[in-house]
Amino acid sequence: MSTVEAVSAPPDVPSGAPALRERLERFLRHPVALQMAPGVVFLLVRELGLFVLQLMANRWHKNVTTALTSWDGQWFLGIAEGGYGGVPRNLVDAFGRRSAETPLAFFPGYPALVRWVDGLPGVELRGAAFTVSLVSGLFCAYGLFRLGSKIREGSPRAGLVLVALFAASPMAVVLSMTYSEATFCALAAWALVGVVERKWVLAGLCTAAAGLVRPTAAALLLAVGLAALVSVLTRKDGWKPWVGGLLAPLGLLGYLGYVAARTGQLDGWFAVQQRGWDSRFDGGAATWKFALANLGEPRSVLELTTVWILLIAVALVVLGFRRRLEWPLLVYGIGVLLMDLDSNGLMNSKARLLLPAFTLLVPAALAIAKRRTSTAVALLSGLAVFSAWFGAYAITAWQYAI
Repeated sequence: MSTVEAVSAPPDVPSGAPALRERLERFLRHPVALQMAPGVVFLLVRELGLFVLQLMANRWHKNVTTALTSWDGQWFLGIAEGGYGGVPRNLVDAFGRRSAETPLAFFPGYPALVRWVDGLPGVELRGAAFTVSLVSGLFCAYGLFRLGSKIREGSPRAGLVLVALFAASPMAVVLSMTYSEATFCALAAWALVGVVERKWVLAGLCTAAAGLVRPTAAALLLAVGLAALVSVLTRKDGWKPWVGGLLAPLGLLGYLGYVAARTGQLDGWFAVQQRGWDSRFDGGAATWKFALANLGEPRSVLELTTVWILLIAVALVVLGFRRRLEWPLLVYGIGVLLMDLDSNGLMNSKARLLLPAFTLLVPAALAIAKRRTSTAVALLSGLAVFSAWFGAYAITAWQYAI
């Protein structure tokens, strides 16, 4: 035998990139690896975001922790520490005013969780808030993985791509902030898992809990409530959709009722929002004006990018219809988008408020999952880099609220 023959690999042993890809795919098929994968993917993308945030913060001479706890984050920390009656007096509304009712604009679910974690030995308030956001993000990742695996034409691969797309959403930086988005998205994801898998009690409980976290729960309530109603009318699943449907509105209606009692107004929460932040539904007039102004004569990178993000979201709705996405997922995603577009609130918040509309990413996840691994990884890596830059820019270089 020649020397060349002696050292050559057997013909059935792959080498180079194909070998690496085969080993990776074999590893990912292992049950333990598959269980870890959603969390690992989520953490890797978010860690990239924090790394870029550190670079951007250094460039603008800002403290990372301060950036991650800014704006609404300060309100949530204040409520977690002292309750609605003990929020620091330096926190004011958009007009520099403050009344006893102003803190009621912020839903209690996230600060309540922060306060419970803060009560553990050796835990301080900001650490508790970051922990709740991190754990919520991981729970959301596993919910999205389950969702992407169970829907029509879904698969574990599509589930992982959906996790990556969510973690690389344009304003995914808020998943690492002392904001309530991560907690809400986790509950929304598992509520929709309950709908898709016909686990109505799970869907109802998660929707009720989400109603204590963000007003966006109205879109979730619509999707879950309609799905439960259809199940009842078609006499499927026995008593369970009844229970799920009755549980679903308790959180949102309960908090809105509490604010109504505190303010003496039936629409108390909406009144607090309008008085403090001039936030109300105007049929999309303000958003339309904002979009035309920035497309015609851009005033900033963030505002122009925000307009394009809104346009992409509308395109994703069309894609969802074309791919015949399950209708409860479409109802939820469209509901979140319409709540964002129809509000005249702070335009700089539009991209952030779209984060819970993760179901609009499902058709894209299904399409990417069918591509070659190298193509999918390259595409997702590019999106993750863009998300890392945009999020870091929004809370360091951009000087206004998000």
